[in-house]
Amino acid sequence: MAPKSFVFSMFGSSPVSPLQQHMGKVQSCVQEIIPFLEAALAQDWTRAREVQKRIAVLEGEADALKKELRLHLPRGWMMPVSRRDVLEALRMQDKIANKTKDIAGLIIGRRMVFPAEIAAKLLEFARRCIDATAQAQLAINELDELVETGFRGHEVELVEKMITELDAIEADTDALQVEVRDLLFAKEKELYAVDVMFMYNVIEWIGDLGDLAQRVGSRLLMMLAR
Repeated sequence: MAPKSFVFSMFGSSPVSPLQQHMGKVQSCVQEIIPFLEAALAQDWTRAREVQKRIAVLEGEADALKKELRLHLPRGWMMPVSRRDVLEALRMQDKIANKTKDIAGLIIGRRMVFPAEIAAKLLEFARRCIDATAQAQLAINELDELVETGFRGHEVELVEKMITELDAIEADTDALQVEVRDLLFAKEKELYAVDVMFMYNVIEWIGDLGDLAQRVGSRLLMMLAR
């Protein structure tokens, strides 16, 4: 292991661990979207409501961690990483949890029933978006090692590879999103126009999970570049 940097020795990794804890809670929240969608697609609204409540609890716990980190984040230059970068990564992570809650809330609120022809592809799309958030979490979990090594050496290459993989996963989500939209387009004349409009919203919001995960990775890249 590389020797600890001077900065790390002096100031420790104070903002890093809370940021990682927040991302862990966010990932626990977003993972619930699969059992939620499975229940909703089966029109098991009792089960869907149970999962929605878990999502709301996890989103609330992530929100509490976010507020705690913001409250205690030091100001000034005595930080192993930029305060701005930490806050921006935290903001993106927070949006992932919020979007997950929004997706569940909209589907439950409208008792949304996607056409059976879309179900499998919708789940595949959502799983790939969660792959993206999981990859973002892996990269964030390396942040303490980056700080410890002074953002140098093998650890930098490792994180860069992780973010490259994250970009590839996000590209997959874009392709899957197009496929899901195309399937819905083929069925939309058989559905109520208002329902279709909200289905497109849900598809877009699921895609946002992958986009936001990529933005977390982008912020990490900016930390590497400084």
